[in-house]
Amino acid sequence: MTSEPPPIAGVRRSFVEAHGVRFHVTEAGPADGRPVLALHGWPQHHWEYRDLLADPPQGMRIIAPDLPGYGWSGPAPHKWAKEDVASDVLALLDALGLDRVLLVAHDWGAFVGYLMVLRAPERFDGYLALNMAHPWVPARSVLPQFWRFWYQLPLASFGVLVQQRTGYVERVMLGKGSNMGPEAARVFADRFRDPVCARAGRDTYRTFLLREIPQGARNPETRRATVPIRALYGTRDLAVHRSFIAPETANADDYTVETTEATHFIVDEQPDLVRARLIALADETSQ
Repeated sequence: MTSEPPPIAGVRRSFVEAHGVRFHVTEAGPADGRPVLALHGWPQHHWEYRDLLADPPQGMRIIAPDLPGYGWSGPAPHKWAKEDVASDVLALLDALGLDRVLLVAHDWGAFVGYLMVLRAPERFDGYLALNMAHPWVPARSVLPQFWRFWYQLPLASFGVLVQQRTGYVERVMLGKGSNMGPEAARVFADRFRDPVCARAGRDTYRTFLLREIPQGARNPETRRATVPIRALYGTRDLAVHRSFIAPETANADDYTVETTEATHFIVDEQPDLVRARLIALADETSQ
């Protein structure tokens, strides 16, 4: 089990208390640069953005926290309901003194990102969402694809043991079509040997399956997004079907989708494309 964060040349690391969470925050780029908040998902942590952190685009301050209970952040004071995590991250922005940011996010970090731009659009110039369903997916789209959630059942049921004592995390990341590589996958998987991280992973999926899916069926999302959203989607994603990111079901003023040949782990597989689209979004939303 890794006890220290993996090295990334030139970054600044700190711990920031916000909303009952001791966030581990990794930053790169000029302290007075345009702030970019980069959120990871399961089963990863801030190192997902290692390429951006090692070589931040000119004029950008890349801020990559570990989400509550993940990586080297302290445990979540809740059961990882995504609205609660959105509250945690918004409080982190307050603690960092950031009024407005660009947002790039992947997987569960991206779903949290959607909730934040719906709740507090004044805090975000633009949003680059990576391989995650938008929050307006209708039931008619989910039901035929529900089998894709099979990998979540072991995590929700026996998630601590599964993540700590088996190679399940590596197998998920190194699935069909992946070019992440076993060494990178091991950097992420090893951290989930830690009980805090293992519990966070379990709670992420247990809350989703037992609470958030039923709640979403009863009370579909109706808020409209006013922040420009650029969805980038790897078409070989086995977990997130392309219907989950469809523009025709997005309740948003400005939402576009771009596809590329990648699996779910698009940041690791195509970091140059993610970087280019972040720079494009920054240019598009500059004032």
